[in-house]
Parts: sequence; C-alpha cells; structure tokens
Amino acid sequence: MRIGLVGYGTGGHLFHLPYIQAATEWEIVGVVTRSPRRRETLAVEAPGVPAFDTMDALIDAGVDAVTITTPPQTRRELVLHALERGVHVVADKPFAPDLAGARELVEAARATGKVLCVFQNRRFDTDLVTVRKVLGSGILGGLRRSRLVFDLDEPGGLEVGPQHGLLRDLGAHLVDQAVQLFGPVARVDAHLDQVDLPEGRVDVGFALGLHHVSGVFSDVSASKLSRRVAKEFTVYGSDGYYESHMSDRQTEQLSAGMRPATAPAGAWGVEEEERWGVLVTADGSRKVPSGAGDYAEFYRRFHAAITGTGEAPTTAEQVLHTIAVLDAARLGDAQGRSVVPEA
Repeated sequence: MRIGLVGYGTGGHLFHLPYIQAATEWEIVGVVTRSPRRRETLAVEAPGVPAFDTMDALIDAGVDAVTITTPPQTRRELVLHALERGVHVVADKPFAPDLAGARELVEAARATGKVLCVFQNRRFDTDLVTVRKVLGSGILGGLRRSRLVFDLDEPGGLEVGPQHGLLRDLGAHLVDQAVQLFGPVARVDAHLDQVDLPEGRVDVGFALGLHHVSGVFSDVSASKLSRRVAKEFTVYGSDGYYESHMSDRQTEQLSAGMRPATAPAGAWGVEEEERWGVLVTADGSRKVPSGAGDYAEFYRRFHAAITGTGEAPTTAEQVLHTIAVLDAARLGDAQGRSVVPEA
C-alpha cells in the first residue's frame, strides 16, 4: 500500500521514515516539508522520494494512508482533514491535548470508516519486548509492583506551550507501556516538575503512581532537565524480580548510521550483552538475553488492520484510556490528590 509522511522534523526522519522503509508492506510516496534543509536531508535518506508543500498535494499524488508527525498544535486539523480526504491515518503523540479532543478524532475516524492509529512505537522497545517474555514465562509468580524510568538530558528537546510538556510526550509512552503490561489504571497519584518559561508554565519531569485494576502498582517517571540519562525497567513478583537498564537501543543504532531495512539479520533492536536485564529468583540470578525491538512492526500491524488481516497496533479504547490517565495525573498534581481516570 502507498503511504505519505506529513512532517519531517526529528520524529519524521528518526522515528517514522526508517521504519516505513523497513516495512515491505508499504511504499513511501512522498514527504510533506517546505524546509530546504529538511528537503536536502530527505534526498540523502530517501533518494527519489519527492517532497511536497502540502498534505493535499501529497494525497492527490495517490496514497492509502498518511502519517502525521507535525507539532501538536497543528495535529487536530490535519488528522480531521486527512480523514475527510478518505485516507487512513497514523497520528503521532501527543495525540490530543485532552480526552475531549481525543474523542473528537476517534469519532471522526469511525464516521469515515478509516483506520486511525496513534504512534505508540515504544510498545516495540527492546526493554519492553524483553520484559514481556519474562512476564509471559510466569517465573516471577504473582505480579506486585513495577518501576519504569526514562530520563533524558535533552534541555533543547523539550517542547513548550499549552499542548506540550513531558507528561504529554514521554508520559504518553510510559503510561501506555504500563497499561500494556499490567492492565487499565484505576487510580492515579502524580507530581509534575514544572518551570516557568517565556512560552508559559510547562512540566519538565513527572512521577506517577499508577494503581492498576489488576492490583499491580506502577511507579512511572521521566525527566529532561535534570542532567540524568537512564532507562530502567523493574518488575517485582511473589517469586522474584527482573531489572534492566537498557539503552534506547533503536535510536542509538540509527544515530550510529544503521538502518532497520539494511541491518544484518538478528542485529536490529538487540541490546549489547553487558546491558541485558537480570532475573533473580530462589534459584539465583541470571542474565536474560535481549529481545529484538523493532518499530517497523507498528507499520506492519497498521497495514494488517487496514487489510483486515490482523489487529491494529493501537485501538481507540487504549488511546482514550491513556489520555484519561494523563488528564487524571495533571488534575491530581494540581489538586494534590488521587484521581480516578474518566471512563
């Protein structure tokens, strides 16, 4: 099928184009960007793939779907217009500024009969793929508690403004990961690290306490301005625990010049052995071999959802629940109390 990419900033050229190119189910038709510098980058990274000035021009060229990875404040109008034009849509996160905005987009997709998926690529992170295998084995016994940390030293990468902030950014990923592993959230406790900038007050870090319906408690946190770089995943069970400190492996490989479409077999998204997670039970401790993360899997599943051959990589119910949890976190921080996410 034919797909176009709308936006070619960091998200477009690092988190979308390489994985569209790696998913053989898709042909990349073109990229919307008016920046001369980004057009030069596109010519190097995807020779022969044309740049377009507008999404309408891209759709007129003939596409089945578009990925929209423009700044959050532009996303609503573009998603609605793409659906009106009759194409399927991948929308980057943050999907919407709040639950009401998310529901509007979900209902628009239902009304047009098109598939709308939010780009939760971090369901295919190396550390999450690996911890899924550990949990699937049942070796930890009854699950009790988890800790997810994603700290970045990226002060220049913080998006500011009323629809931005780290909670809507990394928070959308980490909450989604926790829900994928341990189920829906019944109650949220939250603290947001907020600073005043010329563009307004913005959260630059957060710590969330997610009380899952399943009884598991997830401690979820991230920061961008504390000079710390860490990616941690710990799960506590009745029979032991699993802990990993893996890198952001796929981004690391891209930065080193590798590409998922041309990487040697078995090399993409696999963590170096010295960073493998450790499993500790009554039998002692052992390293757990890394699983293979692959964001291209998102695009394979998106294709399957459109063709009716498989489940969508994200569903409306999942997306709405994640945003409801983020809304509850913001309200809980403001009011200093636990909040039940809106159903």
